[in-house]
Amino acid sequence: MCRILGSFAAGATVHDLAAVAGRQRHGGPDAHGMRRGPGWSLGCNRLAVTDPAGGAQPYELKTAPGVVAVFNGELYNHRELRRRLRERGHVFPDNCDGTLLPALYAEYGAAFAGLLEGMFAVALVDLRGPEPRLVLATDDHGMKTLYYHAAPGGGVYFASELSALIAFSQVPAVQREEALDEYLTTRTCLGQQSALRGIRTLPPGATAVADPGTGLRVHRRQPRGEERPGADLLGVLGREVRALARADVPVCAVTSGGLDSGLVTALAAEHARQVRGEPLHTFHLTYRGRWPGDEDGFARAVARRSGTVHHQIEVDPGEFAELLPRTVWHLGQPNADPITLSTYALFRAVRAEGFTVALTGDGADELFAGYDRMRAALAAPAGADWVSPYVASLAAVPRALRDSLYTSDYRAFLADRGPAEQRITEQLRSAAGSRHTTLTDFETLQRLPAYHLRRVDHLSMAWAVEARMPYLQPAVSALARRLPVHLRTGKRALLAAARGVLPEAVVRRPKQPFHLPVDAMLVRGTPLMALAQEMLSSGNLRLDGRLCARGVDGLFAAHRRQPSPVTAGALWALLVHELWSEELRALRASAPRVRSLAGLAA
Repeated sequence: MCRILGSFAAGATVHDLAAVAGRQRHGGPDAHGMRRGPGWSLGCNRLAVTDPAGGAQPYELKTAPGVVAVFNGELYNHRELRRRLRERGHVFPDNCDGTLLPALYAEYGAAFAGLLEGMFAVALVDLRGPEPRLVLATDDHGMKTLYYHAAPGGGVYFASELSALIAFSQVPAVQREEALDEYLTTRTCLGQQSALRGIRTLPPGATAVADPGTGLRVHRRQPRGEERPGADLLGVLGREVRALARADVPVCAVTSGGLDSGLVTALAAEHARQVRGEPLHTFHLTYRGRWPGDEDGFARAVARRSGTVHHQIEVDPGEFAELLPRTVWHLGQPNADPITLSTYALFRAVRAEGFTVALTGDGADELFAGYDRMRAALAAPAGADWVSPYVASLAAVPRALRDSLYTSDYRAFLADRGPAEQRITEQLRSAAGSRHTTLTDFETLQRLPAYHLRRVDHLSMAWAVEARMPYLQPAVSALARRLPVHLRTGKRALLAAARGVLPEAVVRRPKQPFHLPVDAMLVRGTPLMALAQEMLSSGNLRLDGRLCARGVDGLFAAHRRQPSPVTAGALWALLVHELWSEELRALRASAPRVRSLAGLAA
């Protein structure tokens, strides 16, 4: 697991490369490597997980001369691939998973990425022809983000983190005007768009190729993984959990108290007892004091049933005003879900206890239609408008309230372009597949990587922790796709698998998001409210020009009169966006400020 960076058919000075690497060093504190040649560069900050003593990047092999690669992620089938490549005459200096990448590319060309099983973002330069060639690739679900800027003239710049990418002096850092509306409509920028103009992410399951003067050509691969009809879900999931629990560093599990993480915990705990002869360590985050929606009891019940060493991490809400700017900086662009702060604090505790790998339950809700919004959309009668309420449910701020927060100029701009809600609604209504296929494709291909996986990737790597996600393994994803619709709706297949494995109270409990009770915490007299009032001052709003000071003042007044999840969620979303905007201005303004921000991760 690492952070990678590079440029192609474009100028990048040693100073540029050092600045980019410096902004994402927190995700790869164990080693740093760089290679550059005429018109290209590759770099890596390494977090040593597989074969910590080996694995020096960039990777080069004597048996695959002229191919240089860097890699962020984990390849769970690297042993099988290594055996295949050794039979073809390749020799490897160590057992690191990424070491085989030059040989794999030398044998299979750009098709190499279709052979990889794991989570990954790969960049390699092929120097064997008359001119170099750049190849980029991402895993099927986009678990490892790769941001890129395609410059006029065909140059390409890329990095694992957005704040790092804009350290290239040739990459602009300008907000997209429409991104604010997209963010408040869907809680983030969906799909491959970022909040900055000219910066995108490589799609899930993509391979991209660039030659000098041609720019980047991106194509999607077919998803990996096949499972026979009728395959046992618990058996397949257990096999993948066991594969992901193998590591050369300490492994733990994140246990929220829900069904998804509970199943992963139970299966990983069984593996730890049988293979390592020791209990699994589990982590659960809670907040000091008594708050609505606590899941502590359910998490403890899962831990007791599974026989784990359980760590209940308590965060003081008084710390939120200090933690939130750090969280926003590590995210690189706005995400309106308060769970971001919880995620950041949780992985801080995981690292402090000495763990480098954490198994999580991410991805199950998208694959098995576990979210209330998905179930409601699927349950709507034939001919009914299921799209409008579904799109409305994605919002950080409801439509009427959004409109009251925008300036008249910004409303006019959106009327010309078409607001985000309208564009998403039209996209879903024009989809050719079934309702279930349309929803699953939108959730897994657009929302999951942009909203969920970027958050997990960036905030786990903020503390140099590798988050592994068994539900997003190809075998589990393929099995989910093959199940009858009724079994992958409302997570019925997972519920059936969990009976007898998890406490009945956990299996029977209704779906509850892992959330921060913002409406109870964002109240007068708290440091969090003071931060919101400071950041959302009329002076700051004038700098942006899209938010109306009078509308924001009215929101504060309504929240003071009667705090609610709606007003609190809106204030939180605006606060996060303004913190990000301030950090972006600081990143553009001065290098000393950049260094001080990067130091927040320490």
